[in-house]
Amino acid sequence: MKHIIAFAGSSSKTSINKQLVTYAANLIDNVKPEVLDLNDFVVPLFSVDLEKSMAGQPENAHKFLNKLKQADALIVSLAEHNGAYTAAFKNLFDWISRIDRKVFYNKPMLLMATSPGARGGQSVLAMAKDRFPRHEANIVGVFSLPKFNENFLEGRIADQTLNNQLLTEINNLKKAL
Repeated sequence: MKHIIAFAGSSSKTSINKQLVTYAANLIDNVKPEVLDLNDFVVPLFSVDLEKSMAGQPENAHKFLNKLKQADALIVSLAEHNGAYTAAFKNLFDWISRIDRKVFYNKPMLLMATSPGARGGQSVLAMAKDRFPRHEANIVGVFSLPKFNENFLEGRIADQTLNNQLLTEINNLKKAL
């Protein structure tokens, strides 16, 4: 059985991106989805000086990277803070990229974002689509959910057109498995 790692680039306990990534991961038949929470992988604020004084990287950075290594595919939904990654995700990303610059190991990835606004995290998606392939992300699908509070109701995407768009991207991920 294929193993999919899904996570939201957010540390919010009520993360709308975690709700979306959990929904997407559970749409895939015959796989074992594992939804990670960044709060389970807290690391200190990255600095080269701290890395030197620790003689390496924090254990939680290694644990998170090992989860990515074990996956057959990845589903990532990025929260957007001021048009960029959240501080929690960027910090963890900085640490894991010091362990191994490959980070995503050419695993098929569905890259997503959502926000309460009409752009649905488009700025952070553009940033990730540019940056992630430099760390061996094999992005096989991209999905943006605008106006989360209007379009995601009762644990699912209520707008059928948007849901069909997500299902298309899920199928792209399944084909890449």
